[in-house]
Amino acid sequence: MSELRLPYSKLSSEAYAGLGACKAALDKSVLGKPFIELIYLRVSQINGCAFCLDMHSKALRAQGVDQRKLDTLAGWRVSDVFDPQERAALAWAESLTHIDTTGAPDEVYQPLTGLFSEVEISDLTFAVSLMNAFNRLAVGMRQ
Repeated sequence: MSELRLPYSKLSSEAYAGLGACKAALDKSVLGKPFIELIYLRVSQINGCAFCLDMHSKALRAQGVDQRKLDTLAGWRVSDVFDPQERAALAWAESLTHIDTTGAPDEVYQPLTGLFSEVEISDLTFAVSLMNAFNRLAVGMRQ
């Protein structure tokens, strides 16, 4: 990895603390930590954030997530280890991460409404947004 460009967490400590507060709130989500971590890992795969890939894969293993699920995450659409909730959430996470080309269409959002509560959809959307922010900081500043 490259040398850190700027100590952004110190230079913008209040802003960084806000991201930390968001993460702490999501750690208490009814979705559960392993579910949120799985979303974090997929978003980090898309964004190519090596720091976050390492952190979230370790966290998922420590939480007892099956290694097969971690190994097939990038190919979740053709894997048989993901349940309908995970599939809908991963599709939403990918759509939001690629929002410049997807526009977060109704056909990706709609399946969420039959599988998750409004609070869960909101938490999921915050989790995707938060990880995209963290990825952009880590990749951009070479963490």
